[in-house]
Amino acid sequence: MAIMITEACIICDACEPECPNNAIYEGGVEWAISDGTTVQGDYVLMNGETIDAHERMSPISDDIYYIVSDKCTECKGFHEEPMCAEVCPVDCCVPDPDYEEDETTLLKRKERLHS
Repeated sequence: MAIMITEACIICDACEPECPNNAIYEGGVEWAISDGTTVQGDYVLMNGETIDAHERMSPISDDIYYIVSDKCTECKGFHEEPMCAEVCPVDCCVPDPDYEEDETTLLKRKERLHS
């Protein structure tokens, strides 16, 4: 399951530098699959859409930090626990019920992002 940031976010910036997949962005900032990964060329998102890995995508939130689910691996293959949740002072990094995934799926995503 991917992690999400709730409206309780106090915009402290503790989570963003901890993400090994560069899946966390400041509100209002565009994102790309290639940011902080080794992905080149086409990439298929979880919704089946194919995009260029370098294509800048619209921010998911304009107000608070947000996590790109297509890049989140819950830190599987890097750490024992999601680092964003570990460092968040207000516990607003929580499992995203819209993206329930098993460990195998998360590890495959990690390999796709960092091959």
